Formats: sequence, structure tokens, C-alpha cells
Amino acid sequence: MKKEELRLTKIRNIGIAAHIDAGKTTVTERILFYTGKTHKIGEVHEGTATMDYMPQEQERGITITSAVTTLYWDNHEIQLIDTPGHVDFTIEVERSLRVLDGMVAVFCGVGGVEPQSETVWHQADKYHVPRIAFINKLDRIGSDFFTAVDMIVEKFGANPIPIQIPLGREDGFYGVVDLITMKALVWGEEDQGATYRSISIPKEYEEAAHSYREKFFEKLSLIDDHFMELYLEGEGIDEALIHSVLRKGTIALKCVPVLCGTALRNKGIQPLMDAVVRYLPSPLDVPPMEGINPQTGETEQREARDDEDFTALAFKVVMQEGRKLVYVRVYGGVIKVGDEIVNVNLNKKEKISRIFRMHANHRERIEEARAGAIVGMVGLKETSTGHTLTKAKPIILEQIEFYQPVISIAVEPRKNVDQEKLLLTLQRIGEEDPTFVVRTDEDVYQTIVSGMGELHLDVVVRRIKEEFGIELHVGKPQVVYKETVEKEATIDHTFEKTMAGMPGMTAGSASKGWVSLRMLPNQRGGGIVISSRIPEEHPVFPYAKALEEGINEASNIGVVKGFPLTDIKVEIMDASFTNPEFARLCLKMAAYEGFRKACSEAKPVLLVPFMSLAVTVPNEFLGEIIGDLNGRKCQITDVLSKDKITVIQAHAPLTKMFGYSTDVRSLSQGRASFTMYFSHYDSIENG
Repeated sequence: MKKEELRLTKIRNIGIAAHIDAGKTTVTERILFYTGKTHKIGEVHEGTATMDYMPQEQERGITITSAVTTLYWDNHEIQLIDTPGHVDFTIEVERSLRVLDGMVAVFCGVGGVEPQSETVWHQADKYHVPRIAFINKLDRIGSDFFTAVDMIVEKFGANPIPIQIPLGREDGFYGVVDLITMKALVWGEEDQGATYRSISIPKEYEEAAHSYREKFFEKLSLIDDHFMELYLEGEGIDEALIHSVLRKGTIALKCVPVLCGTALRNKGIQPLMDAVVRYLPSPLDVPPMEGINPQTGETEQREARDDEDFTALAFKVVMQEGRKLVYVRVYGGVIKVGDEIVNVNLNKKEKISRIFRMHANHRERIEEARAGAIVGMVGLKETSTGHTLTKAKPIILEQIEFYQPVISIAVEPRKNVDQEKLLLTLQRIGEEDPTFVVRTDEDVYQTIVSGMGELHLDVVVRRIKEEFGIELHVGKPQVVYKETVEKEATIDHTFEKTMAGMPGMTAGSASKGWVSLRMLPNQRGGGIVISSRIPEEHPVFPYAKALEEGINEASNIGVVKGFPLTDIKVEIMDASFTNPEFARLCLKMAAYEGFRKACSEAKPVLLVPFMSLAVTVPNEFLGEIIGDLNGRKCQITDVLSKDKITVIQAHAPLTKMFGYSTDVRSLSQGRASFTMYFSHYDSIENG
């Protein structure tokens, strides 16, 4: 094996992702401690977590922004990203998973698969990210390892393979049984779990261990034919083959190895790190990156090799100390400080002034970055999230999908002298966070900021005050509506422009553009879809783009209350013009006005953002909570009973959910909890 290939086989680019409060950051802090990256364990509840470096993260006890670090385990370099669990910051998970090769999905041993767990899992599915699962918090009352594994099957249709089972339950949890070595692992309390012992399996767990090992081997035999032969013949199977087949199945997305422990009590982390190294892929194990050559339109590949043309994806932008720091995943080639590269999306040249290896908010200067690296770069003035960077061979990699904001507030500085500073600050924050949108309402001269939820906007407002020193007046949260149509309409419309006084035009002469449009409702989430029936030989065909531009511009302002239009199909049936010199202008305006006219005739309606809501409530308060949800026009989709608690799942119109956190606590004496994230747009009647 070449030296370069050997280096790449020793790299793991992984993320830690989960539902809020499942213990992601606690797991990450233990990983940092046991790998020697830190010399003291940081605690989320004490505000001392290394990866939660923002003041608001330490104060709120949640992760707001994804943090990158590099650490070493068993002669492997692990580049790790700790991601947020709160749904308002799901873009941080999305853009992290886009550039990672593997993921550790952390589940709470009590809650199992929770709503945001599903979102994270499906994001990993979208980018074909292999993963291992870690069932955390097994020391908590009500925890159940086996129920959590069953939920992974039920909710995801996945193939989880437990390679450990727990020793003890709840506050009696003290170790795990390794089903590969058939030994028990127990951790010492005196050194914060830094050392652990391998002992014989306690007699009361021997039967369960052998039973689960059989199930483990049965699942592996379905992944590898050679393994199946040995298993059916009763031959002894060595540990190396077990690890090899498990790795093969994990990378092929055929199985998910499941481990367990309790990060807060320092148990189970070292075997988890062993599993990361053994089963998650290196950059050489994942398929080459594919993208579109903008010059030819053809699909091309970039392999993880140093002698490949430099190819990288910018996945995160942060403003640090007044300078723009761009997080980049290098897929191929080598980049050095001072090199000139091309931002293919913008077709602009950029120059690398510095390269950093990141550890949360700390930076270590390095002179070059090679294939497989995740680094921070300074000097990329024009580059934003999702842009592809190359040297000689242009390619555009798959873009990162951004989420549409659903809630808005008006902001203005308390001092007029801060107005320009505020606009510059909002622009910087918007560059960091693609789900944060700023616009100016010209009618009332207000600055409107939009985001993914109340917490998202609250965090931004606090940042503006604390980081940039601007005191704000903040309006009440407003829902970001959209508009659509519910009926079909066909219209013919003529746009006429008088050209009197223009060179070569006689007094009173006019240029005309005529268009015939058919408008139909599209399915929810389908967006604006434009099709044309105009054949290539038609005189209007060269101006088809102008017609589409007119329709797209008209769709930005609805006819009910001026909100953007969506979920509409538009067919351009026919079109004509009288003056070739002004054909583009007249056809564009005819399409613009014709589209708005058709909207008015096709029963326009207002769409409200609906949220996916999950309320966990003790059974004695179930009636009050359901009654309140019905009063808010929520559509209950499922009610799941678990011993003394019930989980209610519903679709809730965001307009009815402001202040719900206070109401749900008062209805349940503070014992109910809920999670809520954007699901879809619909009318109140249909929702």
C-alpha cells in the first residue's frame, strides 16, 4: 500500500448527532478527555463543555453551532464534528453530514428514538452516511436498551446489530458485555472512567449474552456468504472476520452496530471509539465525489488522492475577530497557503492566506491541507456555504439544501446612529447562517429578520447585543406565510407599450406581447413548476427564458397579502409579439401580468407553516393536553403509550403555537415536555 493510501485509511471524518438532551456533547467531551485532547472533562450542565464555546451555549446548556476538532485514537486521525440537537439549528447538522464520511447517532436510553433523532437519521440517509448507534443514559430511571434498539427498527426500518448488551439496569448499570470477545467490561470510578477491566461474564448474564451473540451472528451471515458458511458449519469464527464483516455491512448501509453506556458516568466511551475506528469508513471507503462540469454539463468524479486536482466544498462560514473563516472539506488534491483557487459557483478566483486545523474556537496554523482534511481557511472573501473550490479542473459538487425560515420579527436599533452598523451585522450573521434571512419592508420602513423558530431568533438578537454591542427594539414574532391557488384557470393577456418618441418609431405606435397561460394547483412542497407547449420552430421559442423570468418574478409577491407564491403549475400554452426589437421586454411583462391575473382567478389562498409536534405527558394530564391541542386546531396523528407517560404526535399550525411552552407547563404542573419542528405549508382548513 502506498504511503498516501495508508494515510487516508487512518482518517475518520465523523459527526456526533442526536435529539436534544440525548447527550451528544457529553459523549464528545469524554472522547476529548480519553483521547488526551483535553486534560479535564467539560460538563454541559456546568457550562464548561469545550465544544460549546459560545457564551449562549454555556448559559443555555445546549449546542447552537457545530464545532470541529481533530483527535487521535489507536493511530487513527479522527476529525469530529459535534452538532446541535435543537431543531431550530438543524442546518448545522445538514451541512455537517454533507461533508462527513460517518456518524455516531446518540439515543437516550429513556426516550429512545425521539422526533429530532428521526430528522437527523433521515438527513444521514439523504447523504448515504454510514453510522453506528450509541444508546446513552442507561443509568437513568426508565432506561431500556432493548426497547431503544426495537425503536430503531420500528421508526427507521434499519438493521441495528447490538454488539454489546448492558450489565445492570438504571442506577445499577455498571458495565457492558462485549458480544464479540464474550467478555464483560467494567469501569473504575476512581479515575473518571479512564481505565476499564475485562472480566468474565457474570453468570446471570451468560444466557442472555449467548442468545444475543447468536442473533448477532445470524444478521452478519446475511451480509457475507463466507461468514454464513462458517456459521452454518459450526466452525470457529475469529474476531478479525467479525470486525471485517461488520465493517463491510456498516459501510454498505446494510447494518448499524449498536453500543451502549452512560457518558455522564464515564462508562462505554472507549469501546465506542474502537467501533468508530473499526467500522466507520475512511475517505477511501466512500464512493468518489460526483459533480457537474460547468463547461460541459457532464458528470465527473473526484477521487480521494493527493495527485487529484484540488477539489473542496465550503460547508460553514464563521466571522471570528472580524475576519471571515470558511470551513472546508478537502475531497481531493493538496492546497497550500498562498495558493490561488477558483470558486466554481461564482467563477471567481480566491487566494488562501491562512489554513487552520480547528479545535472548537481554537486554531492551529498549518501550511497545507491534503485529501480527506476538514480545515478552516482565511482569505476566501467571496465564498459562502455550499460553494465548490477547485484549481484547474472545474466541477460543481452537490449543493447543501437550505431550509426555509418560518417565523419573522421586526428589529430596529434603539439609537439611530447604529442603523448602518445593524445592517452590516445582520448581513454578517446571514452569511454565517443560510436559514437566517434579512429583508426590508419598504411600506413601513422596517428591517425584518426571519428564522427557523423563536429560539433561533432569540439567539440572534442576543448575539447582536452581546457580540456587536447594538441595543435593539424587537417586535412580536410573526409567521412567514405563503400563498397558492386551489383551482385551475386559463387566461390570455396582452402587454402593450407605446413607443412614441423612440428612434425609428412613429407617434402612437406600440409593441405588444401576448401570452396564453394555464394555471393549476401543484402538490404541497412541489414549488413553482413551469412548462411550455411552444415548439422549437415557433418565433417565440428563443424568448422562452423571458417568459419564465416574468412568471418567477411575479411569484415572489402573492395576490392575497403579498406573500411568496408556491405549489403552482404553470403551462405556457402560446405566445406572440409584434416587434422583434422589444419582444423580450413585452413577453416578460405579459407573462408577469398574466400570471398575477391567473392567480386572482384561480382561488388564491393563504398557506400557514405547520409544525410536527411531539408532546410527552404523564398519563394523568393527557386529557387536558389533548383538549388544548384540539383548541389550537392541531391534527393529532398518533398517540403512543409508554408505561406512565404518553407521547402525542400532531401537526400544529404555527400561528396557534406561540407561547405553547408556558401553556403546556401550566397544564401539566411542569411535567410535560415537547419538541416542535417545521413540517410543511398548508391552509388551516386542509392542515
